[in-house]
Amino acid sequence: MIIGFLSEKDTLETRIALIPEHIKKIKKNENDKIYVESGYGEKLGFTNGEYEKNGATIVKTAKEIIETADCIIKVGKFYNEELELMKKGKLVIGMLNPYFETELIKNIKTRKIDAFSLEFIPRTTYAQKMDILSSQASIAGYGAVIQASMHNQKILPMMMTPAGTINPSKVFIIGVGVAGLQAIATAKRLGARVEAFDTRPAVEEQVKSLGAKFVKIDLGEMGESKAGYAVELTKEQLQLQQKEMEKACITSDVVITTAKLFGKKAPILITKDVVSKMKKGSIIIDLAAETGGNVEGSILNEIVDVNGVKIVGCDDLARMYPIHSSQMFSGNIKSLLEDIIKVEDGKSSINYENEIVKAGLIIKNGEITNNGIKEKVGE
Repeated sequence: MIIGFLSEKDTLETRIALIPEHIKKIKKNENDKIYVESGYGEKLGFTNGEYEKNGATIVKTAKEIIETADCIIKVGKFYNEELELMKKGKLVIGMLNPYFETELIKNIKTRKIDAFSLEFIPRTTYAQKMDILSSQASIAGYGAVIQASMHNQKILPMMMTPAGTINPSKVFIIGVGVAGLQAIATAKRLGARVEAFDTRPAVEEQVKSLGAKFVKIDLGEMGESKAGYAVELTKEQLQLQQKEMEKACITSDVVITTAKLFGKKAPILITKDVVSKMKKGSIIIDLAAETGGNVEGSILNEIVDVNGVKIVGCDDLARMYPIHSSQMFSGNIKSLLEDIIKVEDGKSSINYENEIVKAGLIIKNGEITNNGIKEKVGE
């Protein structure tokens, strides 16, 4: 079996899907080959020689990998010029963003290429080591606090100096998933006074264990989906949440929003009215800007100043720390391939009966296998 790793065509993408030290773990038998495009890891300091030393084959062009590899892996999406070179039956793996990249999904389907979308890896204890979303969200949560500290006109920690005492900045974090938890931990380490809110009451214990205060808002019956995501709020619940969160927002120096709905537009949690009541110099870091934003007026990859309140619309902040985010991404890919590749009669292949494959495979033999995506693309 030949597994190929392509360089990213997206100029904003800083990460890679494979670092040299993970190559040997991926190869299940001596007949397996790992193809890496020449210069693949150079931007992170990995030479072709390091990949070869660890068992990879350096291939001069992306075209050669696309035409010869059985399975082709990237961090992000595939482009039409790449798909045009692929024969049917090949398997592509990446963060395909299928609910929003509908034209890409249609193109893969038409060409009868099998597709595994990393976003669909189950959020279970067993699959945790493969969970791309969690590993990258953890780094994004860290990055959100660092971004806030850069834009904040105040320092985060309390300081007692001969010139007087400086009170700590107050940081309010909305959404206590992986990104939110890491943001809480980072803000606390930097000395801020931290409050957090989530629609799932069960996370209160986690918030307190990190030394933060949990803001309680009674929204009635709540919980999480089978996949581990917060469930979507009703219109009434969302209005109540916005009203109660307003109190925390207007007294905070930094607000970080992390609320995303998988496959849907992000919910508006902070309205223009709330922003207008916040203190001048306050910072809002919107981690959901890529899918519409949690903050009214948020713009992806821009800083919007509203009467002295800065709204920072963030793209994937894991890209800001490509060495460690790639290390984690590659570790996830290594664990995934170790689990889904089977060896029979000295030959390796993807085990399509594997439960992880069944969960993540969204296109097989020219058919979309996920009902949600099928509905999204209009089938």
